[in-house]
Amino acid sequence: MAELKPLLDEYGIIYEAIKKIPDNKLKLELIEALAELEDNECHRTRNFPKTRLHRVTGVKQAIYRADINKVSGWRIHLQYDKGNIVLKDVIEGRRHDDALKVIKTKKGRYS
Repeated sequence: MAELKPLLDEYGIIYEAIKKIPDNKLKLELIEALAELEDNECHRTRNFPKTRLHRVTGVKQAIYRADINKVSGWRIHLQYDKGNIVLKDVIEGRRHDDALKVIKTKKGRYS
């Protein structure tokens, strides 16, 4: 059985995403993205083929972005805390280019 990395959802990001995401195909891709983020093997090898997990540039904090679906533009923002993955925000497809703006408007979420 695969080893899982703990995933924390302090802000109800999964619930918010399920409400916001417009179609079932994209909701399924959200579940697939979360599964990849929980997979410790992906973190060990630093290989994220589905989510293309990468650090957001232009901010001091270590904030990461993961694709739900690259073409649609839907993204998840997250941070690491004591070996856990903490979900911080879900970014709608039309707002994915404004990552820094989104982070600044919700800076209370990001530590």
